[in-house]
Amino acid sequence: MIKKINEFLIIIAKFFEPEKAHFFALILLKYNFFSKFSSKKKFEFLNTSFFNVKINNPIGVAAGFDKNGEAIRGIFNLGVGIVEIGAVTPKPQYGNERPRIFRLNEDNALINRLGFNNQGMIKIKKNIKKYNHGVLGINVGANKDSNDKVSDFIEVISYFSKEVDYFTINISSPNTHMLRSLQKKENLDELLKRINSNNEEKKINKPILIKISPDLDDEELKTIVKLCQIHKIAGIVATNTTVNRDFNFISKNSQKSGGLSGKPLFQKSNIILAKLYFLSKGTIPLVGVGGIFNGQDAYKKICLGATTVQLYTALTYNGPILLNKILDEMNTLVKKDGFSNISEAVGSKNFQFLMDETDRSIFG
Repeated sequence: MIKKINEFLIIIAKFFEPEKAHFFALILLKYNFFSKFSSKKKFEFLNTSFFNVKINNPIGVAAGFDKNGEAIRGIFNLGVGIVEIGAVTPKPQYGNERPRIFRLNEDNALINRLGFNNQGMIKIKKNIKKYNHGVLGINVGANKDSNDKVSDFIEVISYFSKEVDYFTINISSPNTHMLRSLQKKENLDELLKRINSNNEEKKINKPILIKISPDLDDEELKTIVKLCQIHKIAGIVATNTTVNRDFNFISKNSQKSGGLSGKPLFQKSNIILAKLYFLSKGTIPLVGVGGIFNGQDAYKKICLGATTVQLYTALTYNGPILLNKILDEMNTLVKKDGFSNISEAVGSKNFQFLMDETDRSIFG
């Protein structure tokens, strides 16, 4: 019965413009319509921790899915271990003009140019106060018209310092002008210094992660790892969407402007993830994002170096039933590889992947 409902919802969603379909899905989640989609089965090999907080499994829902924190309870009830809301900016923001989400059905992908549309931090804080359990993170954004994007990040972190478990600084969305320039050495160094200084002054002791682009080269990755180590950044989310279009697309929407997510991004994001793990010698916790559509995809990111993983696009194509399928498949794969727990698999296939799938320049 659950499977048939899931299939029906997927079919119905295709008749709506993508943003409207997503809006209706969030309403259903908000009112816990999908609670029966979550299995009560315990996945004995998937218990792990996220910055010393115990979680049932390493699967998370990526930022952008629930921008305003309206459906947190419903998302957790699907069976995920972590939810990241946002991006959240200090002031409410409409974002870019519609249409701004495009389906690439034949490629299992999406292109979005949303532009950090959200209700602003004051309203979103009211939303999340209704929820009080589960590992919850905020993806932190900057307003489009801001003259000092770092100040925006600091303002959001300070405002939510007691409400959430961690913060992800989004310096890699391709849909906010000049945001990606914050990944450059001098800018990133200044950003991390200012955030740490503010947190020390206000005694904010929450993990700070940064979310990076999949379009970075080796030298840029080396710089990011070094700065994260210097400034004691808690982790890196790898990766955001790509502006690259060098894929064998089938869909007619493939050349729309914006950030590409979904299946085509899988290998590209995996390469960045594996390189980060290698460069940091496994000392920086990584969150793997990009192109996860099944348990094998999620498990591969873990084996390449991710501690946890996040998904979004696959849910829009496969519905909420997908999460239990992924968890079941991952649990089986961990057992098959002889690990007693998913945490033992982290980075286990990193070196071999870099040898087989890259130009090996990262070793130089």
